Amino acid sequence: RLRDTPEDICFEATANAIALHPARPLLAAGDVDGDVYLYSYSCTEGENRQLWSSGHHLKSCRDVAFSQDGQKLFTVSKDKSIHMLTVEEGRLETRFPKAHGWALNCVLPIDNHVFATGDDGGALKVWDLRKGDAVLEARQQEEYISAMAVDGNGKILLTASGDGTLGVFNVKRRRFELLSEPQNGDLTSVVLLKRGRKVACGSSEGTIYLFNWDGFGAASDRFALRAESIDCMVPITDSIICVGAVNVLPNRVLGCVGQHLGEPIEQLAVAPGGQLLASCAHDQKVKFWDVSALGGLVVDDYRKKKKKGGPLRALSSKAAGGGEDFFADLRDEAGPEAAAGTMGTDSDCDSD
Repeated sequence: RLRDTPEDICFEATANAIALHPARPLLAAGDVDGDVYLYSYSCTEGENRQLWSSGHHLKSCRDVAFSQDGQKLFTVSKDKSIHMLTVEEGRLETRFPKAHGWALNCVLPIDNHVFATGDDGGALKVWDLRKGDAVLEARQQEEYISAMAVDGNGKILLTASGDGTLGVFNVKRRRFELLSEPQNGDLTSVVLLKRGRKVACGSSEGTIYLFNWDGFGAASDRFALRAESIDCMVPITDSIICVGAVNVLPNRVLGCVGQHLGEPIEQLAVAPGGQLLASCAHDQKVKFWDVSALGGLVVDDYRKKKKKGGPLRALSSKAAGGGEDFFADLRDEAGPEAAAGTMGTDSDCDSD
């Protein structure tokens, strides 16, 4: 029987991190016990399959990421190690046992040879597999590196930190460029939008900070959500990020994609083509959501229909129904019109 989305995948321990393969229906997950899993997923009922598992990490697996060619899986752990596994068999191919002086928190492939890692002490390393070692080491930020993003040319690397700053590094020249001014709360996530011209950072204070690509020193805009914290974000389209679902310029909370009842969302991942979104939470499940309709949303129409303080619009069939929302209190802090006046205008969006 065909479903709109694949069935939930259940784990014996909480999954900290998930990643979706860049070309195939494969999901990788790392859990708090240090185990890593690879699943194939399908919209045909009963067709989700565990392909392999790996227990090489001694402590919690904090992040997982597929290489750009989809042949390798990077994993990093609280045990300070970096592992590279083959996607086909789950075989441990490369291991850096004491890669950092602090517990590792995130990993980002930059190209098929170069990748970056960030740790709990604010240290960044950029590695070149051809050299078998780090080619850039920096500790410009005072707290943990929570997330990283890189431009389409693999040149400029951005790091979000618990000290509230956004770090800017030049990978090609192997040097530190600058730090933004500190924002309120920890910066927990960073994504590129508007064809790389805008950068959005989530924060532990429930605010999204927007930066212009050529103006990393200070945020150009901020968008306050009535949420305790924004722990993760992914871009769905060039203008829509999923925190729940937020449109950038003009800034709007669009609605609810789905929910892990009563549990915070640990990580989000988007499948190739932008049709499916996956999420993991403390309920020890990975859930899938159909986000194919988000690309066709017209913000003007939504703006006229939404009433101030009203319930969030359901953006998928699984979002409707009883229980807590994905982000139950995600609302425009001052209502949609006030947020638009503060954050941007329709002309900002149309000009792109």
